[in-house]
Amino acid sequence: MPNKKRLIFAIFFITALISSGCANKATVAFDPSFNPKIIKTLHIRNSDGGGDELIPVIEDKLRKMGFEVTSGDEVSPDANAIITYRDKWMWDITMYMIELTVTLRDTENDFPLATAYSMHTSLTRKSPEEMVDEALNNIFKNRE
Repeated sequence: MPNKKRLIFAIFFITALISSGCANKATVAFDPSFNPKIIKTLHIRNSDGGGDELIPVIEDKLRKMGFEVTSGDEVSPDANAIITYRDKWMWDITMYMIELTVTLRDTENDFPLATAYSMHTSLTRKSPEEMVDEALNNIFKNRE
C-alpha cells in the first residue's frame, strides 16, 4: 500500500511540474468611472524605473489604435490619461518576458482607471509585442 501512495504522489508531482510550464493568464480590471471613449491622448512612462525598451512598442500599438501618444518626463497638458507599465523577464535558454502589467491612470491624481495583466510562462511565451497587444486590447476593447 505505501508503494501505491508513492506512485500516486509521483504521478501528481510530475503532472504538476509539467503543467506549470504551460501556464498563461490575461486579466483586466476597470474602475467603474472609466470611460474609454473619452481618451484621445496618452502619455507613457515606465512605472518601475527600469529600462524603457517597451515604450516604442507601446507607442506604436497605441498609435495604430488611433491615439495620440507622448512619452518622457513631462506629461503633455493635452493628455487624457497616463499609461504606466511593469515588465518582468525570465531566463529559460533565452530571455523572455513572463509578465506585463499595464495601468491606465488619471492625469490629475495618478489613480488607476484600468489595469491589464498578461503572464505567459516559457512554453506559452509570447513576444513583447504580442503581450503589449494583449494587454492594450483588453483595456480598450470597449472603446468604440
